[in-house]
Amino acid sequence: MSNVRPPAVAGMFYPADTRKLAQDVQLLLADARTHELIPKALIAPHAGYIYSGAIAATAYATLLPIAARIRRVVLLGPTHRVAVRGLALPGVDAFDTPLGRVMLDAAGARAIAHLPQVGISTQAHALEHSLEVQLPFLQSILSDFTLLPLAVGMATADEVAEVLETVWGGEETLIVISSDLSHYLPYATAQRVDNETAQSILKLRQPIAHDQACGGTPISGLIVAAQKHHLVPHLLDLRNSGDTAGSHEQVVGYAAFAFTAAI
Repeated sequence: MSNVRPPAVAGMFYPADTRKLAQDVQLLLADARTHELIPKALIAPHAGYIYSGAIAATAYATLLPIAARIRRVVLLGPTHRVAVRGLALPGVDAFDTPLGRVMLDAAGARAIAHLPQVGISTQAHALEHSLEVQLPFLQSILSDFTLLPLAVGMATADEVAEVLETVWGGEETLIVISSDLSHYLPYATAQRVDNETAQSILKLRQPIAHDQACGGTPISGLIVAAQKHHLVPHLLDLRNSGDTAGSHEQVVGYAAFAFTAAI
């Protein structure tokens, strides 16, 4: 298959070696705190695994009991390199990682293609890490799934929510929002700012600004959808690079959330 997006950040954000990558992800999942939740949606960070892998694993570990039922993942993340209006599909048939090939959800792409805020940008996806770094976790947990990857640029929360609504599905569909929190603040300041952002998400308050979270737009869209579907957010983990592998002078914040159906 020629129409495949190859990995862009293997060997930088995570190991390029298949065996090492599989081992690293399994170790991160094994060490993750367990939460007995059944998520419809997750928010997970997207830095290099040495920095945010443990926090991402806390989100993905919630999928282990329900992995067999998940057949489709709708994955939204912010664009870091190429500016786009709205939400961009990649215009390819599959994404490759060192762990193998993930086929894209062609039916899902067709279902949203008519929306004015949805376009195609191979360029926006080509070097974008926010979506790519989530894939090895998904590949390590889910046995057989298709992927609907959307790079989110300049869009409103309602535009994002409309896309999510169109592909909401049932228990076979998981929604993942890729986002880090604050960037390059001193450790104590970051803790305060990130805690405030986490409280806003837990209270389903949006908009989430981009200086609070680089994926603020897709998070805000998820909040709109969560209100409509009566989902309850749960904070699973909240740390920063100063807690994991960096200095305390300038840190990047990371959080893991699960959104579950109201009981």
